[in-house]
Amino acid sequence: MTHFLVTGAAGFIGSHFVRELLAGPEDIEVTVLDALTYAGNPANLAPVLGDPRLRFVHGDIADAPLVEKLLPPGSVVVNFAAESHVDRSIAAADAFVRTNVLGTRVLLDAALAAGARCFLQVSTDEVYGSIEEGSWTEEAPVRPNSPYAATKAAADLLALSYARTHGLDVRITRCSNNYGSGQHPEKLIPRFVTLLLAGETVPLYGDGGNVRDWLHVSDHCRALRLVLERGTPGEVYNVGGGTQLTNRDLTGLLLDACGADWDAVRPVADRKGHDRRYRVDDGKLRRLGHRPEVPFAQGLADTVDWYRLSIDHPSTRK
Repeated sequence: MTHFLVTGAAGFIGSHFVRELLAGPEDIEVTVLDALTYAGNPANLAPVLGDPRLRFVHGDIADAPLVEKLLPPGSVVVNFAAESHVDRSIAAADAFVRTNVLGTRVLLDAALAAGARCFLQVSTDEVYGSIEEGSWTEEAPVRPNSPYAATKAAADLLALSYARTHGLDVRITRCSNNYGSGQHPEKLIPRFVTLLLAGETVPLYGDGGNVRDWLHVSDHCRALRLVLERGTPGEVYNVGGGTQLTNRDLTGLLLDACGADWDAVRPVADRKGHDRRYRVDDGKLRRLGHRPEVPFAQGLADTVDWYRLSIDHPSTRK
């Protein structure tokens, strides 16, 4: 039996990953460790909380004695736990340093001591910074521009150092912007959808020309499983979605989906240090066999429908 320690799995992406992990017939057991900050919601795990293979622990990844107790020898560690909202990191970076850097160090030390089978560090394309044209490959230097991205880059480098110095099987994924059901409404798509469905206005930063690549959360989870199964220790894998949109173009799609018009959009001052464009080259991952399966139009429609249903019937949120 393989034991998984999945951190931050009461959050958006981590909960989807655990639900997918437990949907299979594998001989596994899963321990979820989550601090249940504002972005963590146990309801995200409701469909699997009754599974006897799942254990939920309310705790902090920076709590070394606790983490050590949760890691039997040969475990697989998947680290989703992170403070991840750029605006919050600009206002106050201390929680980002503590969780994203110091917490990752605690996990790495515990994994090393337990002889972990694999340590998967779930990161972000934001560590590369902005790129005017072309795409970042995994060999590109990290040049983060926000405190959030800087702490994720620091965690990545720390994880890679444990691979090179100690021989720990570390694998890192850097994904583009995720969307799907259950995402916290501080993020662009759920924030705009919930505001528009409530008949309120939405804030569009600057000229709306910032470009992001969108990846459905289920495609991201499939990519993570693939890296665990076929990836190479010590390697970084970019995870792209293949749908590049300016924030203004995305806003237009959300207005249409929510039955609103441009009168519902209010321009606001641009974010400090706002990266203009992200784009990763995911050729390495595709050579392992990964292809995004969820068409963006369908994924976005399903996401809007989920938020619409959750507003009308809050008890149905899963």
